[in-house]
Amino acid sequence: MQITEVTYSDAVPIDGYGPGFFRINGEVIKGAAIITATGARSWAGYEDVSAVLALQDEVDFVLMGTGENMTPVDAQFRTALEEAGIGVEPMASPSACRTYNVLVSEGRRVAAVVLPV
Repeated sequence: MQITEVTYSDAVPIDGYGPGFFRINGEVIKGAAIITATGARSWAGYEDVSAVLALQDEVDFVLMGTGENMTPVDAQFRTALEEAGIGVEPMASPSACRTYNVLVSEGRRVAAVVLPV
């Protein structure tokens, strides 16, 4: 079996996560977070749709990490993003973290918007 190391030439990877936090590029963010190829920051949750809409020119879609388990994305949040042309793919936060890392390593225009586990 050949193992290929994933590289992030121009992207910020998610290093890990745990109860109530995410570790992104060596930095710990407590609570919910928005992660893009260029950086990461805290997020106030579904009420803070403007922070995600601000990514409109930077990403094509967001991986919406809904916490420990996959749950439906808030309808108003989803509608606002889709009207702005940003796709939303809901999944459990651990899955969103793994998927984000794979996609940014391929150079895809994606963000992880994640709620803590």
